[in-house]
Amino acid sequence: MKNMLITGASRGLGAAFNQGIADAGDSLWLVSRGEPFTSAADGIHRHWIAADLSDLNAAQHIRQALGETRLDALVYNAGIWETSAFSSRYDLTRVSIEETVRVLTVNLTSAITTISALLPNLRQSANAKIILIGSINGLENNPSPEVAYGASKFGLRGVAHSLREHLRQDSISVTCINPGTISTEVPYEAGVEAALRQAPGAIPVHDLVQVVRCVLSLSAGSSIKEIDIPGMADAI
Repeated sequence: MKNMLITGASRGLGAAFNQGIADAGDSLWLVSRGEPFTSAADGIHRHWIAADLSDLNAAQHIRQALGETRLDALVYNAGIWETSAFSSRYDLTRVSIEETVRVLTVNLTSAITTISALLPNLRQSANAKIILIGSINGLENNPSPEVAYGASKFGLRGVAHSLREHLRQDSISVTCINPGTISTEVPYEAGVEAALRQAPGAIPVHDLVQVVRCVLSLSAGSSIKEIDIPGMADAI
């Protein structure tokens, strides 16, 4: 039975991971500001850790809540962006310093501090996995102009590459998954066909759940470095 921790677990892709990546008997620690789905009707043991990843003390709070529990997987799923991002209104000069810092803190800095805080838990597992949810906006030659968001996701890829070398001696694999546009408005329980109907060309959350499950199923003898998954409508 696996023990797994998911950040950003109350909505969107994180909520889908909450419902889809675990099996009966597994335990999930769910990090989010708002209360996530915590039912145990499916045989999964869910524990909510209320935390705001923009708070620099969040990592230690998460560590304290987890205690000495063995952790088999950490899925760092966090993605915020500038208020005007992905619209014609975006203008770097109008993005406040506070907003820039918050995007970088949640998407990048908190990933480093959370992983660092939880390494003692991960090192207890014989086949630990760290999965970072990046973005195609962090890939080379991506045409998106959003500076803070792009920088945070590009930096997350660097975190993954460096962590992989740092943790090689512990046999902890590190994978960065870079999805494109995701159909997060359609809940996981509605099914993949509903997602495809509502947002043609976008990635159903169900597909990313399956990718994460695949990574989690691998033995300790292999490590997937990076997976790029643009939506069919993404221009990349």
